Amino acid sequence: MRRRDDGQAMPLVLAVLLVAVVALLALVPLARAAQDRAQARAAADAAALAGAAEGEEAAHEVAAANGAELVTWRASGRDVWVEVTVGQARGLAKARREG
Repeated sequence: MRRRDDGQAMPLVLAVLLVAVVALLALVPLARAAQDRAQARAAADAAALAGAAEGEEAAHEVAAANGAELVTWRASGRDVWVEVTVGQARGLAKARREG
């Protein structure tokens, strides 16, 4: 008598699907962290330029408009340094004032 093997692929398909779902769930936080880092860098650049042109208050406003929080603003001579955060990500930037 011959054994039937109908449905033998189903456990393998389910295992592959389970692995795919677990991998996707693991990648979501990594993608979010990468997005936060990119947003923090862009916000820091914009805040540094605004801070160099118009001062600390402008840097705060531009950082907030870009979804970040300005943590530090420091000016020394013609240079302005800023640090912003977006979630757990940190962005640092420097800009130089004209004249």
